[in-house]
Amino acid sequence: MNKLIYAAILLAGTSFGIAACSDSTNENTEVDAGAETIDGIEISDARLMLPPVAGNPAAIYFDVTNNGERNIAFRSAEVEQAGRAEVHDMMEYDFEMVMGEAPPIMVETGSTVAFEPGGKHIMAFELAEGFGEGDSTEVTLIAAGNRRHTFEAAAQAAGDDR
Repeated sequence: MNKLIYAAILLAGTSFGIAACSDSTNENTEVDAGAETIDGIEISDARLMLPPVAGNPAAIYFDVTNNGERNIAFRSAEVEQAGRAEVHDMMEYDFEMVMGEAPPIMVETGSTVAFEPGGKHIMAFELAEGFGEGDSTEVTLIAAGNRRHTFEAAAQAAGDDR
């Protein structure tokens, strides 16, 4: 038993020595350490529709395509210029279509899911003061395992083509 403990300690110490001797400047690294992306996920046509009445929430629409090797489920979202954000979908309740928080949204490998008016979308509540048409904000989709994918969405005035 003592030999197993000694071997584990020796192995752990060796890995620290190897890490300390490694060259930390890898010239082949092209990924920005601060970038939050998920391999294979592509966002297109992202836009934030400002509310027609100040103080109301904005809606964010986009298409998400999964070119990766695994299905991915997005559970929530964050919007840089908003106090909070929720992923919403339209659903039938008591024979009427109503909007509400969505369960995790699965994006299967090789497929595209549209976040669009009358369907899935992100609601951005409590927009930052001064944020308006022509500005842009970072939107982060959060997947299972807290994996994050961040993209830009430009703000458009209410009534513009959605």
